[in-house]
Amino acid sequence: MVLNYIWIAFFIVAFAVAVCQSLFAGNYGIWSEIMNASFDAAKNAFDISLGLTGVLALWLGLMKVGERAGLVAAFARLMSPLFSRLFPGIPKGHPALGSMFMNISANMLGLDNAATPLGLKAMQEMQELNPKKDTATDAMLMFLILNASGLTLIPIGVMTYRAQMRAANPSDIFLPILLSTFIATFVALVAVCIRQRINIFDKVLIGWGAGFVLAIGGLMYFLSQLSQEEVARISSVFSNALLFTIIVAFVGVGLYKRINVYESFIEGAKDGFKTAITIIPYLVAILVGIAVFRASGAMDFVVDGVRYVVAACGLDTSFVEALPTALMKPLSGSGSRGLMVDCMATYGVDSFVAKVAASIQGSTDTTFYILAVYFGSVGIRKTRYAVGYALLADVIGTISGIVMAYFFFG
Repeated sequence: MVLNYIWIAFFIVAFAVAVCQSLFAGNYGIWSEIMNASFDAAKNAFDISLGLTGVLALWLGLMKVGERAGLVAAFARLMSPLFSRLFPGIPKGHPALGSMFMNISANMLGLDNAATPLGLKAMQEMQELNPKKDTATDAMLMFLILNASGLTLIPIGVMTYRAQMRAANPSDIFLPILLSTFIATFVALVAVCIRQRINIFDKVLIGWGAGFVLAIGGLMYFLSQLSQEEVARISSVFSNALLFTIIVAFVGVGLYKRINVYESFIEGAKDGFKTAITIIPYLVAILVGIAVFRASGAMDFVVDGVRYVVAACGLDTSFVEALPTALMKPLSGSGSRGLMVDCMATYGVDSFVAKVAASIQGSTDTTFYILAVYFGSVGIRKTRYAVGYALLADVIGTISGIVMAYFFFG
């Protein structure tokens, strides 16, 4: 229901801003800009779905192989002590737990192309347990909000863009992003646990949390001892080597278990094609709404308003020029990347503004894209409190990204 009102607001606000621009600024070309943006967004939505078709077919095919080989069930058993407490509505050993584990792991490693199909597979498996097929369950909400919090161990994409723009040290945003996403994920997790009345003082949750903090600290210490070239090389090699190792493991175990690996893959790949077709209407709806909002100039008014408020409070406004990246990230990943690169080109890749933009880009996620694709893939219309808590994670991630940028670079 909240997503419905937000989508309507995109169009109403865009119309109001366009009317004001026409009447008071004489900008009559705004109407053609809005319509062109809407047509481009609709085409872009189809192109994204088309691009996802092959990736979905690949990973859902491999997931079917892993499922029949027993690997998904093994992952589910491995994570059962933790996930049975975070997702009490899912039976122990259920395949959804294995899919969620693989999705979250792929997200943490910055492997977006693998994470999305694995996440959609998890949603489909959770939907099988859902008594109300049009309403999101507690488990779905927890899963999606964790995705929206954007926890990333290795921000490969942001470091790559900084390297392409010839930054003096492309990996210097690694620690700010790691800390920011950790804070956002922690706050989102605690907030949802409280909402769902999950005992956050459970010994298992505390034990896993402490272990994760130690692992993060160890990783930070290890990578801080390396040069920028070594960090970039290790990040890239480790992530891709791990991904291909998983593929080979699925195929190898399937061969060992004497299942028909090829036929299993084909069966799963067919599901990937169906899923890609299913999400097209949802992507068209959300991307067109975002496009008209942006093309109308409403985003610029929001940024100017924030700048005025920050200045009125007597605070430093150096970070405000990076805010378009923060405002765009929940709406569009490609749009926020473009704004981040624009900051780098305008102010210099090693400028404070560019580093704030990079920290924000790596500390948040494409909330509305995630909600549209994941809920759309299983026909969920009643999203309950998903939008509010996912945006909470985005706000915390943005604030943390700004604070960390001041701490490390200010």
